[in-house]
Amino acid sequence: MTSTDPTSSTPDLTASAKAPKPQPAAAPQEVAAQAVAAAHPALTTQAKPRNTAAVLGIVGVVILAVLALLVVGYLLIGLGPDAFALGGIMALIPLAIVFFGVRWIDRWEPEPRLAVVFAFLWGAAVAVIIALVVGAGVDPLIAALSQGDEFTYQFVGAAIQAPLVEESAKGLGLLVIFFAARKYFDGPVDGIVYAAWIAGGFAFTENILYFGGQLLDSGSIADSSVGEIFLIRGIMSPFAHIMFTSATGIALGFAARFKNPLVAIGLFLVGLIPAMFLHALWNGSLFFVSDFYGYYAIVQFPLFIMGVLLVLFLRRQESKLTHDRLSEYAAVGWFSQDEIPSLSTPGGRRQALAKAAQSGKRKAMKQYIHDATRLAFARQRIITGRGGIGAQADEAALLGAIVESRQKLVG
Repeated sequence: MTSTDPTSSTPDLTASAKAPKPQPAAAPQEVAAQAVAAAHPALTTQAKPRNTAAVLGIVGVVILAVLALLVVGYLLIGLGPDAFALGGIMALIPLAIVFFGVRWIDRWEPEPRLAVVFAFLWGAAVAVIIALVVGAGVDPLIAALSQGDEFTYQFVGAAIQAPLVEESAKGLGLLVIFFAARKYFDGPVDGIVYAAWIAGGFAFTENILYFGGQLLDSGSIADSSVGEIFLIRGIMSPFAHIMFTSATGIALGFAARFKNPLVAIGLFLVGLIPAMFLHALWNGSLFFVSDFYGYYAIVQFPLFIMGVLLVLFLRRQESKLTHDRLSEYAAVGWFSQDEIPSLSTPGGRRQALAKAAQSGKRKAMKQYIHDATRLAFARQRIITGRGGIGAQADEAALLGAIVESRQKLVG
């Protein structure tokens, strides 16, 4: 059996093979006791390991930011400074609507900002580049198949090629986040959130292109065609791309509940089917529907309402999961059973934050709720066999954070 003593791993060539290595004299008993009892916290605290995942995430964001600059250059060259600037300002309005919508969805267990920024840049840059490059590559093929028929050429490009390529490009970003940040990908709601940021980024760049292009064609921002395209894309359908890509995100969210990460590949391909279908339904309808606004009212708007109801249902499931997992910790003394409803229901959280604000401790209560929620999801990863992605370490750290947060609340 090999020795675990580091002092015995290298032979002492200056001593006899049989002679033991000299050891320091034993400290007096009272000195040894004092050394243990009065050790300085700065010396006994274990050094934190370097967060390699965070470093890689920052590198990824920097690379995507560089690609985003290339997309900006492409738009500037194609549209010109004036149309690019005006189109960008117009595109900020639907982006703001998306921002507040996604913030509402992500309120229960917010995703890391680094992952959110990565998702947005993937949609705004990488997915756009993929769509442009593949589109340019297959355009001659579509033209050849159309045999000069303009209707066929436009329809195949918009209703077939665009859904296939764009949803695959956006979905690829979801797959990257799933494997690179699995500990932050806990279920369908997380899938919707990441899908929404990717799709929101893609729609932002696409809107600049559409709005700027229409400004160039009309020659004036006051033209009715500019107002109509802004109404359709900016006001009536800011969540269109999000609805499409969320189908893929939900599928990957269910994949996150399996221990084997390779399940994600299969469910990813399954999720692409409804994503592409919804995208094709939106684009293709423009070729056959004479009354777009009537079609929007009886088809697209009900689909949007169904999407909102689905999000509400999934958020309710997250609330139940939080309640069940925190109840397990309460059973062994980490929480009071009476505080579980306040930590695991929207109404309870609002009431707790309001009461804490009266004593100037709203920030401490918000942190306590945040830590408790993360603890519940870490526990969920452990009991579903996904503890190997850092759940045990997260649990230990969060239990310490819970104690600290509680001390700030009652101190």
